[in-house]
Amino acid sequence: MDGADLPHSVPRRSGPMAAGATVCTTCPYCGVGCGVLATPDTAGGLTVKGDPNHPANLGRLCSKGSALGETVDLDGRLLQPKLHGKDVGWNDALDLVARKFQDAIDRYGPDSVAFYVSGQLLTEDYYVANKLMKGFIGSANIDTNSRLCMASTVAGHKRAFGTDTVPGVYEDLEQCDLLVLVGSNLAWCHPVLYQRVAAAKAENPNMRVITVDPRRTATSDLSDLHLALQPGTDVALFNYLLAEIAERGAVDQAFVDQNVEGFDDALQSAMANNPAITGLSAADLKAFADMWIGTERVVTVFSQGVNQSSSGSDKVNAILNCHLATGRIGREGMGPFSVTGQPNAMGGREVGGLANMLACHLDIENAEHRHVVQNFWNAPRMPEKAGLKAVDMFRAMSDGKIKALWVMCTNPAVSLPEADAVANAIRDCDFVVVSDLTDQTDTAKLADLVLPATGWGEKDGTVTNSDRTISRQRAVLPAPGLARHDWAIIADVGRRMGYTEAFDYETGAEIFREYAALSGLAADMGRDFDISGLRDISDAEYNGMKPQRWPVTSNGPTGRMFGDGKFFTPSGKGRMLPLTHRAPQSQPTAELPFRLNTGRVRDQWHTMTRTGKSARLTQHIAEPFAELHPMDAQRLGVSDADLIQLSNPNGEAILRVLITDRAQPGSIFAPIHWTGQNAPTGRIDRLVTAHVDPVSGQPESKASVTAAERFDATWYGFAASSNEFTPNASYWALGRSNSGYRAELAGLQIKDDWEDYARELFGMPNAEAVVFDDPTKGIARVALMEEGRVQAVLFVAPEPVALSRTHVISELGKAGPELLAGRPGADQPDPGATVCACLNVGINTILNAITEQGLTSVAQIGEALGAGTSCGSCRPELAQLLAKRPVPEAAE
Repeated sequence: MDGADLPHSVPRRSGPMAAGATVCTTCPYCGVGCGVLATPDTAGGLTVKGDPNHPANLGRLCSKGSALGETVDLDGRLLQPKLHGKDVGWNDALDLVARKFQDAIDRYGPDSVAFYVSGQLLTEDYYVANKLMKGFIGSANIDTNSRLCMASTVAGHKRAFGTDTVPGVYEDLEQCDLLVLVGSNLAWCHPVLYQRVAAAKAENPNMRVITVDPRRTATSDLSDLHLALQPGTDVALFNYLLAEIAERGAVDQAFVDQNVEGFDDALQSAMANNPAITGLSAADLKAFADMWIGTERVVTVFSQGVNQSSSGSDKVNAILNCHLATGRIGREGMGPFSVTGQPNAMGGREVGGLANMLACHLDIENAEHRHVVQNFWNAPRMPEKAGLKAVDMFRAMSDGKIKALWVMCTNPAVSLPEADAVANAIRDCDFVVVSDLTDQTDTAKLADLVLPATGWGEKDGTVTNSDRTISRQRAVLPAPGLARHDWAIIADVGRRMGYTEAFDYETGAEIFREYAALSGLAADMGRDFDISGLRDISDAEYNGMKPQRWPVTSNGPTGRMFGDGKFFTPSGKGRMLPLTHRAPQSQPTAELPFRLNTGRVRDQWHTMTRTGKSARLTQHIAEPFAELHPMDAQRLGVSDADLIQLSNPNGEAILRVLITDRAQPGSIFAPIHWTGQNAPTGRIDRLVTAHVDPVSGQPESKASVTAAERFDATWYGFAASSNEFTPNASYWALGRSNSGYRAELAGLQIKDDWEDYARELFGMPNAEAVVFDDPTKGIARVALMEEGRVQAVLFVAPEPVALSRTHVISELGKAGPELLAGRPGADQPDPGATVCACLNVGINTILNAITEQGLTSVAQIGEALGAGTSCGSCRPELAQLLAKRPVPEAAE
């Protein structure tokens, strides 16, 4: 590509379009890597269903994947480069990027520039970015948002195995007799894997599940034992298990003698361990050890609850120690298993997207590795030390050491810890360029230059999921406007910086072949990552490539790793490490008494740039919330649906209260997804302290401390409109609805005139208004109408507004002033808040069916209403509703 401004060469996705053939592609959300069958319609949209032939999901999709077709509209899409908010051509934009980066390098050296990239990039994008930064700019200052989710696993794997290798495959989750889920809410964060496990457990009466999590989550409902350990005490738990393994004679001595080093030191540390630190009872600890030790086919799955910790690497190795000591690794139905959080977090790790790695699992601080990569790339220079990891990168930017930053397909002003400080660092950086789908993210709004990149449905390349399966993500729709693939944008800048031959790519297949060839050289140096069997793949074979696990050599693909006892350490043996429990770096105090835990919700993804476009995904949870134990709620004087203000020296947030005994006393859980665009006070990473694991550099996102107090709003509101609007209130959370947009509101000062406020809020100064206002009770209701139909409505009350939101939203644009009643008439049932997002089944519909039809199982609910029969993500909630149903009294 030459980067010329040829608007007609990149078609807009508008106007009449012909329906296209179904395309096999891959979901862009979590690391499960589900296969998707996407079929273009005649209006630029898609119909989507699961691919029954993809080994990751076998036809299943979660609620997010099922709604992909609802997220590909062009509303809010960036269609042309913009410099300080004004349209510019690609030539001018790319010339500017090349010049600004080269100027900074010439004046301050290569370490004065940085790339911050994303696990949502495709492997081909990642590879070209890594090559430009490390091989030609000559700095290792390229890091990825995977640093926030999986870096501790990388460190733990490398310490134990010599390489960042996931030993197992998804089939192990179904073939094991005991599945231990540690810090993993699989039901919400990896729903398709949860469905596979639930189905396997139903078929195998001997299969048991243990969940290890301070919170009782939707996943816990599947478990036979839930260990609600104290936050951060995973090392103490698995040290206890290792000591019990030795005490009970469960060590596989032959495997350890032949294939493991460090056993004695690791056991000595474990024996000195105090399991009481976990806060678990002796009975629960014994039950855990009995089940784990007494079951040979055991898989231990771990995720963010393990990784996002200042001792995350040690937590990973504590788990690996137990599997190495028992030889339960690399064989059918047994082994440690890391599940990743992003669609290509694994691919990014493989291409060296982290600041401390080179491509193909080579080490940047190994001179031989650097030499091989530099020669292969014919690169002029190569950094000799690791670059700045994510947290340190933005701290260096704040200190003025980073002069030029390129952010690709991620939103660090929201997602990084101490997010306000990160936003300020970006704002103050000399030059910032962002490549993304939109210029409306919190980060893009701080950039000098924004570049329109292609997104899911338009991109074409490969991704690697959690069990090392490489899949193709294929273009289904034409790129809109002047949007370009990330690899093409990066390569164009590389050519403009003078590296024409190295970045003279025409296709993604060309990049993939080069990458596969390099992996063969890495394998020759004893690395695990080897796809050299694909080095000569033709364009046609690349386009038709089916999912396959690496390694892929001339002998074909392979499956599990380490079953032969051979590892990638210098000695060829797996390493066990001596480990000691370390408490989280932040500890509660009288001023900051609560432990803050952050995480995901079922139907949203990262900062909602994509999922926020789907109305049905917003219906399940429409605003940010704080999960409180009833004892803490009573102490703070808050009730369900009140607002609570959290604060610490890093920032503050205002969230909706959700009282539940699923939380531990003294702990607060809050979701990560809300941004300055949809709920400014819900940006929870403002409060997360940027403590990091000393080995992996991963931030501790689940153990900050905070103060909490009731947010004393004087009024609460609910607003809905057929058109988009921007709320103006002390607290607000905005989302899509089936009829337009909806918002929850709250304020500190009563408005003088609610009609005027509503007209300004909705931008409808001339609409007909119907107003009910009772200042003595603090109640107001305003309907703004056009041609006799309500187009916008505002409900105000002195406490959280009680009304049928589903009814109001569904009738907007159809009903008259009677909509101000806020509830359906007697002849109209109120479905209530959505529980099943796939089939749009509300809680009231479910509860009524349970009562009236005498339903007693999730399967019966599915037969009666369809709820839980599509993606299955809501099945834990259906089970909870059944558990709470009133038990009829026995007849006299």
